[in-house]
This record gives sequence, C-alpha cells and structure tokens, in this order.
Amino acid sequence: MKKYKFAVFDLDGTLLNTIEDLAAAVNFTLEKHGIPQRPVSEIKTFIGNGAAVLVAKSADISLDHPNFSAMLEDFKDYYSAHSDIFTKPYDGIEYVIEALCAKGVKCAIASNKFDRAVKIINTQYFKGRFETAIGEGNGVKRKPDPDMVLRAMDIMGADKENTVYIGDSPVDIRVAENCGIDCISVLWGFRPKDELIANGAKIMIEKAEELLNFF
Repeated sequence: MKKYKFAVFDLDGTLLNTIEDLAAAVNFTLEKHGIPQRPVSEIKTFIGNGAAVLVAKSADISLDHPNFSAMLEDFKDYYSAHSDIFTKPYDGIEYVIEALCAKGVKCAIASNKFDRAVKIINTQYFKGRFETAIGEGNGVKRKPDPDMVLRAMDIMGADKENTVYIGDSPVDIRVAENCGIDCISVLWGFRPKDELIANGAKIMIEKAEELLNFF
C-alpha cells in the first residue's frame, strides 16, 4: 500500500456531515422567493459544485436568472448564521486528523463551499489543525479545476507523488486527476458507491480510521 505525506480533504460529505444545515439554508431561500421547498434527499444530489450550483439546481433556475444573485446572497447569509445547528464531524474524523498531525502529515482543506465558511469551519471544528483551508471565491476557481488544490499543495510544500486527495464525490475524483495526484473516495458521504465506481474511483474506504493506513 502506498504511503503519503500530504493530504488534501474535501469538506462537505467527507469531513463534516453538513446536509441538514445546507438543506435548511436552501429551503429558507426557496421559501423566501416563493419556490416550493425540496426534500433533503434531493438537495443532497445537488451538492459538490459550490453554492451557486446548489442554489440554481434547487430553485430550478439558470445562473443568469434575474433573481439568482439575490437568492445566492440569501442562501450565504442564512447559512453563515446557521451552519452549525446540526453539522458535525463524521465518526472518527476528529481522531484521524489529530493522529495524522501527530504523525507529521500536513493536511489541508479544498472545498467548493464558499471561502468564508470554509475558514470558519477550520477554526470551529478542527482548531486550525489544517495547514490551510481554501474555498470558492477570492479569485479561486472551484473544483474540478485544479486551482484550489494546487494552491493548498503549494502552501504545504507538497509534491504530487506524496499527496492524496480525499473526497466523497465524482468532482473530487476529477480534481485529483486534474492535479495529477491520487484520490481516496470515502463511502460515508453524499454519493453512493456505484456512482463513485462509475466515475473511476480506484481507492474506496468505509471508515475514517482506514485513512491512517495510507500515511
């Protein structure tokens, strides 16, 4: 089994189970704009490509719809104020991050969640243990563009051979490919195993503690 020295993590569906709070923010926004609310199971399928895509798909509108900008801001404002009501780390994640840091493994977050939320989460849930936490915005392109992952690697001083990306969706598989690094797909997140396999997942794990075998 290959061993790595650097780890870049996805956030939603990988480190944190955020679905209930994300769904609440989506449905608040939909209701405010007179659009029928959606079940959590449906909203889950829209997550992975950033807040803009999540809001647009949930509202069934295009990104150039005249109401889209207002809806996106309403979503961000509500979510920023209510992002930690139901959200919590997945079982074993806090232990794994502490253990990796103790081993000297450098870790980062690269997420399509908007940047201010990602940075707050790094401090709130992980006490700043990640070397850097980067989200969409401030000129950073969202995954699967390699931009934010390569930035995180640069900050950590990481090389491609010794870095692995860890995520729960096809977007995460694509961004790893675009960066020229390996990917570990987790099976506790927002996407089913068959979808990950269909999108080229090569390494899959069922429990967070399994990650320790790779470092």
